[in-house]
Amino acid sequence: MRRKAVINFRLIIYVIGVVLLLESFFMLFNILVSIEYHEPYVKANSLAFLITFLSGLTLFLINRPYRHSYFSRKDSYLLVTLAWIVISLFGTLPYLLTGAIPSFTNAFFESVSGFTTTGSSILTDIEALPHSALFWRSETHWIGGMGIIVLFIALFPTMRVGKIYLFNAEASVVVEEKAFPRIFDVARNLWFIYFFLTLAETVLLYLGGMDIFDSICHAFATVATGGFSTKNSSLGGYSPFIQYVVAIFMILSATNFNIYLLLLKKRFSSIMRNEEWRAYLTVLSTVVLIVTAVLYINKVYPLEPAFRHALFNVASLMTATGFATTDYLKWPAMAWMIIVLVMMIGASSGSTGGGVKVIRYVILGKKIKNTFREMLHPNLVSTVRYNGQTVGDDVVFKVLVFIIVYFIVVLTGMFILILSGVDPATAFGSALTAMGGMGPGLGVTGPAGNFSSIPVVGKYTLNALMITGRLEIFSVLILFTKDYWR
Repeated sequence: MRRKAVINFRLIIYVIGVVLLLESFFMLFNILVSIEYHEPYVKANSLAFLITFLSGLTLFLINRPYRHSYFSRKDSYLLVTLAWIVISLFGTLPYLLTGAIPSFTNAFFESVSGFTTTGSSILTDIEALPHSALFWRSETHWIGGMGIIVLFIALFPTMRVGKIYLFNAEASVVVEEKAFPRIFDVARNLWFIYFFLTLAETVLLYLGGMDIFDSICHAFATVATGGFSTKNSSLGGYSPFIQYVVAIFMILSATNFNIYLLLLKKRFSSIMRNEEWRAYLTVLSTVVLIVTAVLYINKVYPLEPAFRHALFNVASLMTATGFATTDYLKWPAMAWMIIVLVMMIGASSGSTGGGVKVIRYVILGKKIKNTFREMLHPNLVSTVRYNGQTVGDDVVFKVLVFIIVYFIVVLTGMFILILSGVDPATAFGSALTAMGGMGPGLGVTGPAGNFSSIPVVGKYTLNALMITGRLEIFSVLILFTKDYWR
């Protein structure tokens, strides 16, 4: 007889305690930054650390799991959603206690936007913030880019939990591609690649003339495809060299990290055959060339600046990073409308980027092609193949459902924003950018604006969209079904 699945709240709370301990460790760097720049926020940042550390330690000690405790698939959905809400709540402490962002609603919005690597901001004067707050903004990107649960898996390889369920609930794997036999090996190598990309970009930015503090902060935000800058003008005031470096690392960070795992194993033929990678580069390069042509023909920029601004801003929005070198909404309509379409595509699966993800469109395109062929040849039985392997009908169906639900959630968020008093263009752009983790939206929330004018109800709606989008919908929405709680 099958046993009834019971949610293991004790184990869930225990892991959340561990997650808070990890978050408190990252808060220690805020204290060091305050000391380095002689800011009067050492006590405030120390208090934020202590509150987070003691809260995590308490949950850790009083909820030690039983010896044979094990995560079920059901537990994993609740854990990842609660974990992201909790780290975002405690992530407000450095803002609130230092007075950098005194409003809880605004601090929570900035915290959620940071951890989910959305990059949307309520700040009207970023450069007025203390260095410790600026560092924490970028650091939340870096923590959330790879995923706090993936970090937990990498650091606790011997813990007897259902790691594969946790990994899939946070990373939302579309098609299984096992480059390593154990999920611990995958998590460990993902973080190794993540750290290497961050270090490499930091060095290049520093060599390009950016100071070490800004280099680290921008590297955190780039590799996480987050978009928080330390400057009001984002990357607009920096040299062409720095803009090219950031653009290249945005593209690298939004590449499926499985490509890098295959690279470590020297499986070059598998890399070249990867259909998502080829489609990702094809779409990106095609759109960049089109936008470059539009900007050059309309005499917005000479050829090199036209290419650079096109490369940077197209890469920024397709990878869901959110950096900007200029206000692209002032470009010819054809240019920025193409960019908005790119926002709906997104980055590669298995990357730090957001959006619907390229792989889903690849599978959808193959399914549409097969449907047309079957209409012409009724006796033909066709299957969807991806990277030489047959994709099951269940996977194809989930892809179709995901895309439909994705835009239903976006439209629902848009209508809530409109009802709260936001104009339609801003509402659509804000909902789309929150769901896809892209940063700037349209209207008053465009690259030259911010989200400070969004009503309170609208901000919490966008918070929900950011977390839902970061966990790729299903891990969150399943909690609102009756079957889950039975």
